[in-house]
Amino acid sequence: MCPGPDTDLGEPPLPLFAVGAAPGQAGGSRLPSYIRDHRKRLRDRFMQGGAAALPDYELLELVLFRALPRQDVKPLARALLDRFGDFNGVLSAPAPRLEEVPGLGPAVLVELKLVEAAAHRLARSRVMQRPVISGWDALIDYCRTAMAHRETEQFRILFLDRKNVLIADEEQARGTVDHVPVYPREVVKRALELNASALILVHNHPSGDPTPSQADIAVTGQVRDACGVLALTLHDHIIVGRADVLSFRAEGYL
Repeated sequence: MCPGPDTDLGEPPLPLFAVGAAPGQAGGSRLPSYIRDHRKRLRDRFMQGGAAALPDYELLELVLFRALPRQDVKPLARALLDRFGDFNGVLSAPAPRLEEVPGLGPAVLVELKLVEAAAHRLARSRVMQRPVISGWDALIDYCRTAMAHRETEQFRILFLDRKNVLIADEEQARGTVDHVPVYPREVVKRALELNASALILVHNHPSGDPTPSQADIAVTGQVRDACGVLALTLHDHIIVGRADVLSFRAEGYL
């Protein structure tokens, strides 16, 4: 990993919308005019048109400005997108893989993971303690935000009360690129501990294709049967791909 100005986390970054450090200030010499003007144009376009006004590489540049206040961030933004595909892929990439990119130091890593965490928290706030059935689109958005770009499979359970209000969202297991272990007994045990009345299963397919495997179908049936014994309802099993999601109930698997 190549060293860079972002390798010292003890140095406070400039505010996101600061134009540049003035001569004589702790930030050092003023930015070259072509970098300073470019940053101002991006910030102005973002404030006027929002994220939709910027392509992925420019939105990523805005994020990188805070971590790298005194250098051109275009090469790093391009390198990240070349490796991880798009803005979401960059934010969701595991820290060890991000650290493989030349020029990416601790400050950049913190900024990327901070934005990712903020996105997850915002999406989660739109579904927790709210009726799931009436907020289905928000629930799907949350699942995609949390899982669509993961490189290994993750199995989550959404626990609902008698009014179908989401009371808990928990990760049950993590697996490999194409398999995650699921234990129906542990699923229903946890539901009883939370006094839940219904469940929604969610897991991702890192391949990007949400089509269920035979193992997916079999384990869903096992969980459904275990829930039935204890008067729990299995509302759905959602598989999250990179671009699409699949609902077991909508597709007739439940």
